[in-house]
Amino acid sequence: MKRVTGIGGMFFKSDNPDKLCEWYRKHLSIELNENGNATFHWRKVDDPKSKRFTVWSPFPADTDYFAPGKKTFMISFQVENLDELLAQLKREGVDVDPRVETYGYGKFGWIMDPEGNRIELWEPKT
Repeated sequence: MKRVTGIGGMFFKSDNPDKLCEWYRKHLSIELNENGNATFHWRKVDDPKSKRFTVWSPFPADTDYFAPGKKTFMISFQVENLDELLAQLKREGVDVDPRVETYGYGKFGWIMDPEGNRIELWEPKT
């Protein structure tokens, strides 16, 4: 079973997300979309018809989206077969959040690594 197939996103806390985004736009040409984040589009090497993207997004410093992790960042990995992967990780003793959320663009689950980093697992809608 494949586990991680790509980086889904890089999320981090910021004291002033709007100001920070403006800095990135001005100096690195990172443009935000209507959702308030930047997306970098790519295709899978073994399936060039499969469109994918990676999200870059600062969050307000007081967000609880990364909880129970206490770090100022969270990485999202793209995966295949999220439900099966979460079940396997649980069998392996990984701290798996029982909540799974589904949206029009895919399914999301979360785990914690041994150092307390919350990790998002995203199964993109194909």
